[in-house]
Amino acid sequence: MAKRDYYEVLGVSKNATKDEIKKAYRKLSKQYHPDINKAPDAAEKFKEIKEAYEVLSDDDKRARYDRFGHADPNEAFGGGFQDGGFDFGGFGGFGGFEDIFETFFGGGSRRRASGPRKGADVEYMMTLTFEEAAFGKETEIEVPHEETCDTCQGSGAKPGTSPQSCPHCRGSGQVTSEQATPFGRIVNRRTCPVCGGTGRYIPEKCPTCGGTGRVKRRKKIHVKIPAGVDDGQQLRVAGKGEPGANGGPPGDLYIIFRVEPHEFFKRDGDDIYCEVPLSFAQAALGDEIEVPTLYGDVKLKIPSGTQTGTRFRLKGKGVPNVHGYGQGDQHVIVRVVTPTKLTEKQKQLLREFDRLGGETMHDEPHGRFFEKVKKAFKGEA
Repeated sequence: MAKRDYYEVLGVSKNATKDEIKKAYRKLSKQYHPDINKAPDAAEKFKEIKEAYEVLSDDDKRARYDRFGHADPNEAFGGGFQDGGFDFGGFGGFGGFEDIFETFFGGGSRRRASGPRKGADVEYMMTLTFEEAAFGKETEIEVPHEETCDTCQGSGAKPGTSPQSCPHCRGSGQVTSEQATPFGRIVNRRTCPVCGGTGRYIPEKCPTCGGTGRVKRRKKIHVKIPAGVDDGQQLRVAGKGEPGANGGPPGDLYIIFRVEPHEFFKRDGDDIYCEVPLSFAQAALGDEIEVPTLYGDVKLKIPSGTQTGTRFRLKGKGVPNVHGYGQGDQHVIVRVVTPTKLTEKQKQLLREFDRLGGETMHDEPHGRFFEKVKKAFKGEA
């Protein structure tokens, strides 16, 4: 199956700014993260979204993608393409577009690979209770983290030895070759296959890190969770991702929240909803009841004649807005509970209530509804 256009994957235009691309990526990665989305194709979509972001967030990669799309530049001249009688596929070892680019522009794209690079971002899934999400908390988490090897102090060399200048490229990080072509001599510059472009060669590698200069450890990080976070939201902790390469800055840590449901409260944005049962007498006569909130029990006055489904608002008893824009409310929905087991005395009292002219289902406003039902069964208009 052909790859989808990266701009289409992220849902942005080709003129989208870096901020727009990043915002779209954050939204979609949260939606399709395999730990959150259990759909069978979620992992594949998440991979596609990540791949699109990695290309479009990099200026050089984006420029090349805008020009060539998904086509591999290294294959651009390797398939025997002919123009004007010349077979460009017969150059035997000609390196394709990147070699031409390096020949005329000095190999700048290769050199950047050994320059300072920002470290990779790290994602961490955190589960919070309903109350922790509402009020926030401070905690410590452990995340996998690359650190400088203590044995070699990051050099990658066995203690007592040191890295040497790569003998293959003489420390330049590149190897050069010349070829004769119908256009003249072409100089090809490639990343050194021995040192990987670093210009260094390690004769005896560190036994702890294997020559990488880094080791994986679990690092404790103190984080402050703001009040009002919701399920699926994420928190960016700057500089707590993987360390950068060649003096580059570290990446960031993104904490994705999963909030456990509450047995009594339900949340919608910054508002909280709950249902409270009322007896027939409380609804008919009115009462003052106690309602649980996140901030303790509060008294709520129920007026006489309250119908089931009536909603009352407790202002300011919801969740604080995570961005600091005020606070939500709590909405209390009352449900009148019809008793299922009555004593004989209770039945007598209800019959007496009905006989004395209490409300029945035939009274307004319900009476009109039941009259319509009767007419419908009798076939009356």
